Amino acid sequence: MDMILSQLVAGVSVGSILLLAAVGLALTFGQMGVINMAHGEFIMVGAYTAYVVQSVLGHAGISLLVAIPTAFLVGGLLGVLLEQLLIRHMYHRPLDTLLATFGVGIILQQLARDVFGAPAVDVRTPSWLQGSVEILGTAVPTSRIFILGLVVAVVAVVAGLSLLMTHTALGRRIRAVVLNRNLAETSGISTRSTDRLTFFIGSGLAGVAGVTITLIGSTSPTLGTSYIVDAFLVVVAGGIGRIKGAVIAAFSLGILQAFIEVGTTASIAKFLVLVIVVAFLQIRPQGLFSVRTRSLA
Repeated sequence: MDMILSQLVAGVSVGSILLLAAVGLALTFGQMGVINMAHGEFIMVGAYTAYVVQSVLGHAGISLLVAIPTAFLVGGLLGVLLEQLLIRHMYHRPLDTLLATFGVGIILQQLARDVFGAPAVDVRTPSWLQGSVEILGTAVPTSRIFILGLVVAVVAVVAGLSLLMTHTALGRRIRAVVLNRNLAETSGISTRSTDRLTFFIGSGLAGVAGVTITLIGSTSPTLGTSYIVDAFLVVVAGGIGRIKGAVIAAFSLGILQAFIEVGTTASIAKFLVLVIVVAFLQIRPQGLFSVRTRSLA
């Protein structure tokens, strides 16, 4: 019972981080068809933002609370910059965006090495997150409890994004741009502002995911590569562009990986999860949920 509860908490914690990263991809990849391989580096930037904020403020508790909105802003601005300088020239050419953003990711990794050094750095855990809490006879780290608390915030963000996409004029504009960019422009919709806002939100959420990761591990220039593949798996398994599917897939994969790790290693668990997702996509290639459209194309 203790082992099951411990792994469940760990799986939900990982799932919440994957969800933050995957929701951003669900917007940029699922909604816009852009394969942003630098998304993992935006997660890394968010983690280093937490490190810088803590170095400046000194107080671990205050710096964590300040780092979350700061990382969202920094990640969002980087996303807008990437979209403005590079991505906007490559819409409808997803393979080109894959190669170009892969190069951008390498540049960001090298920049992190030049600024912070190659060795990993640690962000101090606030005193109120140190120690553990006993739940049903199992000692659960307080930092994990905090991450579980962030799940509520994550779900609120996801619900807000879902409502935004389905019940607001902005959401209708985004969906119109996704379905037919040229027709949306002839209808008077500013596709450029829609693109920039979408990238800002998606990249900002990646930055917040990076701050969360600092609570469970060290920060290094290659941090993003550990999560980008899993984030893409979440988006594809949940259904391209379906935020509801991303929620289910993120927590399912996080919990599945946590329980597989019990009898194996983290690397083998990641591999087996990948195999399971690939097998699932063979049965249901559209993912858990598919986008319904009247398009005949």
